[in-house]
Amino acid sequence: MIDIGATSVRMQVAQINVDGTVERLESLSQAMSIGKDSFIQGWINRRTTEDCTVVLKSFRKKLEEYGVDDPRAIRVVATSGVREASNRLAFQDRIYVATGFEIEPLDPAELHRVTYLGVYPFFQSHPDLFNNRSAICEVGGGTTELMLLNGQDVTQSNSLRLGSLRLRKMLDNYDAPQETARVLAESQIKKALGMVFGDDDQAVETFISMGSEIRAVAAEVNPAAHDADLVEITMEQLEDFVQRFFSMTANQIATQYHLPLSSAQTFGPALLTHMEIIKAFQAKRIMVADVNLRDSLIQEMVSGRAWTTAIQKQIYRSAIQLGQKFNFQQQHAEHVAQPAMKLFDQLADQHNLDHKMRAILEIAALLHEIGKIVNSSGFHKHSSYLISNSEFFGVGERSHMLIALVARYHRRALPQPSHVRYASLDLQDRIAVSKLAAILRIANAMDESHTQKIKNFKCNVETDQVTILADGVSDISMEQHAVGQARSLSESIFGMSLILQNGGA
Repeated sequence: MIDIGATSVRMQVAQINVDGTVERLESLSQAMSIGKDSFIQGWINRRTTEDCTVVLKSFRKKLEEYGVDDPRAIRVVATSGVREASNRLAFQDRIYVATGFEIEPLDPAELHRVTYLGVYPFFQSHPDLFNNRSAICEVGGGTTELMLLNGQDVTQSNSLRLGSLRLRKMLDNYDAPQETARVLAESQIKKALGMVFGDDDQAVETFISMGSEIRAVAAEVNPAAHDADLVEITMEQLEDFVQRFFSMTANQIATQYHLPLSSAQTFGPALLTHMEIIKAFQAKRIMVADVNLRDSLIQEMVSGRAWTTAIQKQIYRSAIQLGQKFNFQQQHAEHVAQPAMKLFDQLADQHNLDHKMRAILEIAALLHEIGKIVNSSGFHKHSSYLISNSEFFGVGERSHMLIALVARYHRRALPQPSHVRYASLDLQDRIAVSKLAAILRIANAMDESHTQKIKNFKCNVETDQVTILADGVSDISMEQHAVGQARSLSESIFGMSLILQNGGA
């Protein structure tokens, strides 16, 4: 697992054991000024790009020493430093040509998903920490990822344009003296928090802090707990470190703590960000997690890079909350989602789509009618717009677009080349959207009366026809008519006719 961050490029080599546990084998890190280039001038300069290729070539050799050459066993991701660069595509292309590594930029929603996955084991190992409201925070070079939880459920997730490197550069621009720098940084942090949370009461019981700087504090505060997955620190201890780092120059920090100068420059801003956010949330207990982005991504690789059951649960909850915001008919929406899932499962040999596409179909089914709050005429287009312009937990940009398009095509016009967003998809995604929308059309038609009368059915698949046999329903004439009108997309994409019959017929 390789992480191209704003201030460094890191690699973690791990072994997945027979029992599914993950064993860390080796970790490598090299300071890099990607974020400095991207956040200040807007692009990654050529020198930085070439420095990055040198590091990644050395990582490739290290992987060869471990015998890791299967692309499926290697994942290379990038965060805000690359994502915000105007020449990110050129940077990604250069890295691919030089090393063969294909970079996967992670957007904020994806970061929230993998962060949740990283801390998920703590729900089992430390359940007492998550009995009430809690917060999870990771301060990076470019952004701060923040999640609020009630028990194990995510109630809010935000990506703050607030990072240790951004703060450092702001302070450098002001050329502020040491005694003023902290005041300026505090003001910037509070401003960023206020824009997201306002004056809302966000008090939490437990605050989980993540990030290399806060882990270094935990290691010094409690060196005996270096193997612990969670280490508790106090606000007084954190305040002491913040005061210490803001009273030292970067050169002094680098010398005393044996750090690269680039890392030493961000220590004070990173710790101050943690402290100010913890204060804002009035946390009673501060725990530092020995987990990082690479750990979380490896866990996702173990699960086949699919959304795990725990992640799907959070995405489902977020979709329901979004639907409620737009006053959707929840009973109908949830009922349509159920036959959509059954059709997906029973027609697996026909569509050949993976488990993640099943989850995308489920969310599209839940939200397919939210556009009615805008206008009942053409509401499928309004649904697509509202989905596209709303946020819900853990769903990255690509998946977000697929959900919106599946909802868009659940009725009326078939996908067309003239539809810009649909035409912008690659071949595999266009086919997936058509298949999922075809299934959703049939599932929706099966509840044409909005009475949820068809609860059980079986698909009888023949060479050129699919017959849906409804069980235990006497009158399905309305649904049969609706299915007859909705089947054109399924027949065109699957090449099979489709009919709905009473199972007793």
